Amino acid sequence: MTGEVFLYLLIALVVSLGLRRMWIARSIPSYSPAEVKEKLRNSHDAILLDVRTNAERTLGHIQGSLHIPLHNIVRQSDSLEKYRGKEIICYCQSGNRSVSAAARLKKLGFTVANVQGGIGEWNFQQLGN
Repeated sequence: MTGEVFLYLLIALVVSLGLRRMWIARSIPSYSPAEVKEKLRNSHDAILLDVRTNAERTLGHIQGSLHIPLHNIVRQSDSLEKYRGKEIICYCQSGNRSVSAAARLKKLGFTVANVQGGIGEWNFQQLGN
C-alpha cells in the first residue's frame, strides 16, 4: 500500500512540474529567428542574450549578442541593469534553456523573450552570425 501511495505522489509531482514548466514557457514571448533578426534590425529596444556555456559559445554565436551562461544568469543579472528598459531576447542551442533563463530574468523584473529553436534554428534558416 505504501508503495502505491509513493508511486501516485511521484506521478503527481512529475505531472505538476511538467504543467508548471509549460505554464512558464507560455508566459514568455517566443519569436522565430527571422522575427528576431527583423526586430534587432529595426529597433534599438531589444538585445540578444546567449545563455549557452562558454564552450558552446566558442563554437559560434550570433553577432552582437551578449553572453551570460544559464547557470550564472541570476548571479550576473546586475550586468543587465543598463538594459532594463529593453526586451532581452534569450537564446541557447535549441530554445529550452533560454526559456528557463528568460523566466529567471522575468522574475527579476526584466522584459524578456525567447528565440524559438535557438541558434540551431537560426543557423538552419541561414540568418548569419
